[in-house]
Amino acid sequence: MSATRLRTTRTRQQGKKAPAKRAPAKRMRAAAARHEPAVESKGVIAYRAAKGVDDYVRQVARATPLQLVQIERQGVLGSFIKDLSKRMEIPSSRIFTILGVPKATAEKKAAAGERVEGSGGQAAIGMVKLLAIAQQIVANSTAREAKTFDATKWLGQWIERPQAALGGRKPAELLDTPTGAELVARLLGSIESGAYQ
Repeated sequence: MSATRLRTTRTRQQGKKAPAKRAPAKRMRAAAARHEPAVESKGVIAYRAAKGVDDYVRQVARATPLQLVQIERQGVLGSFIKDLSKRMEIPSSRIFTILGVPKATAEKKAAAGERVEGSGGQAAIGMVKLLAIAQQIVANSTAREAKTFDATKWLGQWIERPQAALGGRKPAELLDTPTGAELVARLLGSIESGAYQ
């Protein structure tokens, strides 16, 4: 038995943590200092401000159902919501209203690098799913303009327009509940199929 293995075995027998267990804690502290969530295991989807909103949308679009459950449970970073508002060209105060998150709470969580959980976090994930649908529609388009079309900016404008299929309501008025987000997602998906009026 090697000396390292012997020390590790003795340490475990004595009820102390083995030295190898300290690396994840260091990663978590470093991530917290950067206001980013630590990636503790493979397959965890996390927003990285350096990679941007579009990268996170692509990750969520490719997520498995179990990964989506994990994302929905953990919520989203407050800083993500602020970055999302910039990317969609929607004032942050408006996006907080759309998602049903009090402005003071969202600002505080963004500044502290904390997550927005509960219904506000779920609504933000719903918005991410809508962005994924819009980006997929553009990616599947054969139109020449699709190559330079900004689906994220377009969605920011579209959710603020009254839609006949929603009884004249704006999609933004429904995004604070899972059922409302699902209705809007179906409407958005119907654009690609040609069923949209």
